[in-house]
Amino acid sequence: RSGDCAARDTNHETSRRSSSGGSGNTSGGSGDERRLRHRRLRAVRHTTMMKPDEMLTVENFINGKFEAHSETIENVDPSTGQVYSRIPNSGSREVDKAVQAATQAFITWSVKSPAERSKFLIRIADLIESRMDEFSQAESRDQGKPVWLARTVDIPRAVHNFRHFATTAQCDREMAIPQQTSNVLHYTVRSPVGVVAVITPWNLPLYLLTFKLAPAMVYGNTVVAKPSELTSVTAWLLAKVFVDAGLPPGVVNFVFGFGQIVGDAMVRHPHTKAISFTGSTKTGTTIAQMSAPYAKKLSLEMGGKNAAVVFEDADLKKCVATLIKASFLNQGEICLCTSRIFIHKKIYQKFTDAFVQEAKKLKVGPPQSESVFMGALVSKEHLEKVKFYIKLAMEDGGKVLCGGLREEPELPKENKSGYFLLPTVIVDLPQTSRCMQEEIFGPVTCLAPFESELEVVEKVNGVCYGLCASIWSKDVSRIHKLAQRLEVGTVWCNCWMVRHLHMPFGGMKMSGLGREGTDASKEFYTEVKSICLDYS
Repeated sequence: RSGDCAARDTNHETSRRSSSGGSGNTSGGSGDERRLRHRRLRAVRHTTMMKPDEMLTVENFINGKFEAHSETIENVDPSTGQVYSRIPNSGSREVDKAVQAATQAFITWSVKSPAERSKFLIRIADLIESRMDEFSQAESRDQGKPVWLARTVDIPRAVHNFRHFATTAQCDREMAIPQQTSNVLHYTVRSPVGVVAVITPWNLPLYLLTFKLAPAMVYGNTVVAKPSELTSVTAWLLAKVFVDAGLPPGVVNFVFGFGQIVGDAMVRHPHTKAISFTGSTKTGTTIAQMSAPYAKKLSLEMGGKNAAVVFEDADLKKCVATLIKASFLNQGEICLCTSRIFIHKKIYQKFTDAFVQEAKKLKVGPPQSESVFMGALVSKEHLEKVKFYIKLAMEDGGKVLCGGLREEPELPKENKSGYFLLPTVIVDLPQTSRCMQEEIFGPVTCLAPFESELEVVEKVNGVCYGLCASIWSKDVSRIHKLAQRLEVGTVWCNCWMVRHLHMPFGGMKMSGLGREGTDASKEFYTEVKSICLDYS
């Protein structure tokens, strides 16, 4: 079934954050560049585009310097459908230059103490926080999410990522064991891996980028990073923060461009020692195949088909309110969003009625509005992909209770060409439906009844993914036992999206490889060495 999962992921090129990078195909090179020019993000010469003062121009950040590129990629504001910025259409040459800069910077950065490196992270966090509004506005316009969401979740989490790892890295402990029968001491030391390739998605651009950058940096690594070509602006703003923070040149380098070109070059480069990736399962498995001959360390956070299990004794009011957020926050474009809800038969109709009623109340509209709950989906292609799944659901006998293809949100004139979709709730689907098996990654949630614990465990586990789940019940014993039977990396009980960075984060099965978090990130971004000392 794992193979089936990866195969299904190829049905749409835009399948869940596929633009985040890595390598949908592995050939790279100029042939890919020509084909990619015909996608939504069209590569164009500066001279053929709008005047420079009419749009934002993002530059690569290599060895502490901003570098313009002769060829750029149009970037669209999802809420208007209009081009508003352009990013470099980089290639292997820029990647190699960035890796060389990171390799050189590693010589001095890696020998600094954790305390010295932490000072830079604290400075970076303070600067991001001081520019909260600038980052929030940029993240919203680039990704489509409401400004209030970027201001209260995405950007504060980026600040926290730097502060958290700056603090924890100074409290690390190593192992020391004396040999009982002789004058010998065994102990461990850690060293940074080297140059790390970081490839991040479009759904939580700065949030997830900094979750990788902060631990990589504080443990002495240098980085070459490629944000999604759909959402590169806040990474570019972060590079400006690095300059103002006095970060040594080459410690972090940003190369912008298409994943099939830049991502491939990063993965294949002989001097990148580790790859940290968040994106689609298809791209993640391709990265694993490509990097295998080099024996590179891999951290892969990939797809999910997350489920909630609602028992008859659940606090219905709290459950409905939380699962509305779990289903539709950030337009459903969060890897941890709930796209399947299994409700005990005794309360199925009551829950469904309440859930649909609340879903219909959610306001969809311009991301700048403080009153909207959902903004625009990230791209036209992604919107069409989500609509395709709604159509599939109807063909499979599913009933759309709200949202869907027939209802349209009320929008101002300037947003009529944006990529908006109302919260969609679907029922009466068989377990075998693609909408119950595959990641949609949009504001679409499928509801289904269950009668027994055995039945619901089989349904929750009956997909190739295993990222997260939530259980809703007042029976603590039942919750504890059921949580251990679910094949997922995180189980929330009577809550959702409550995160602590000390806890390991990642998925089972085709949802990922490895974990991220305080200790897990330390393990990934360092190499441990055993030393034996005879002091007789």
